[in-house]
Amino acid sequence: MSLLVEGGIRIAADANLDALEDTPAVFVLHPREGGAPYVAKTNRLRRRLRRLLGESRWQSLRGVVESVEYWPTASRLAMNLSHYALARRYYPDSYLQRVKLRFPAYVKLLAGNPFPRTQVTTRLSSPPSVFYGPFRSRAAAEEFEKGMLDQFQLRRCQEDLAPSPDHPGCIYGEMAMCLRPCQEMVGESEYATEAERVREFLASNGESLVLSIERARDRASENLDFEEAARQHQRRERVEQLRRAGGELAFELSGLEGVAVNRAPRAGVVELRFFRGGAWLPAVPFALEGAGQSMDSRLREIAAQVTAARLTLGEKQEHTALLARWFYSSWRDGEWLNTKDELPYRKLVRAIARVAAGS
Repeated sequence: MSLLVEGGIRIAADANLDALEDTPAVFVLHPREGGAPYVAKTNRLRRRLRRLLGESRWQSLRGVVESVEYWPTASRLAMNLSHYALARRYYPDSYLQRVKLRFPAYVKLLAGNPFPRTQVTTRLSSPPSVFYGPFRSRAAAEEFEKGMLDQFQLRRCQEDLAPSPDHPGCIYGEMAMCLRPCQEMVGESEYATEAERVREFLASNGESLVLSIERARDRASENLDFEEAARQHQRRERVEQLRRAGGELAFELSGLEGVAVNRAPRAGVVELRFFRGGAWLPAVPFALEGAGQSMDSRLREIAAQVTAARLTLGEKQEHTALLARWFYSSWRDGEWLNTKDELPYRKLVRAIARVAAGS
């Protein structure tokens, strides 16, 4: 599917560039004959085209360019998504290099392994593996993985296990931080139970473990075992700190959903961009003033019509990378709201008001 709104504004290469607005935009230079178009983005369209198509005998492309097609953008998110879509259209073999798209890091649970383990990776794969992220950096993903494994007894070795009583084991087994499947201390079914607890932890964003710790703490308090209650309370604090360290964007990947609120090229309008099923959906213009309808009711109508797109695994990886690039960047504009469980309409209305005021 295309992220780009079709029908850019097209002008001849020898047109009067002074008539253009000096606005942020994505543009394409179409050659007169043969060759691939030139795709680029800019914060100042008129100045950039003057440099490329001006009268300078050293740099001007006026003689080889037939026309210019451009799409004004009011936000950095819209600019990056449009640039990606155009590069993908005109350079199907090299678009990732042209847009310099780097894949973010995830914590992966290798659920298909007889004795599941975790690893940090930047590549997605098909089920049954589970992915948690994206993280701001690989270091952040590694720190989260370490903190999570401290709460469970999943193995940390990377080898393909051949369990045997003669296996030398490792320090984590000696410290009771691993179930030691390598030494046949547990079977596959027992180990799978612990792996399922890790899966639930990732799917609930840590909530399943917090609830389990709270129940253990409450039981200890009822039994007047205050030392154990204090220990469980400290453990709960560590888990909460771990959840916060993951960041606002880190979720079990199938549950990563949200909406971005950004400025729009037209006054009195903002753009809503939904992220569903691992895909960015086309922008939805949202007028601040409705014809006899409240903002809340109009948002509910829009949300009811949003359906996830069908993308390949590779496309989902790229769309998620575009989300991570924008969200974790220093130049992020607009607002982002997580919508894993349901769309928070009140928060969305306030976010629209803030973006509109900033416009």
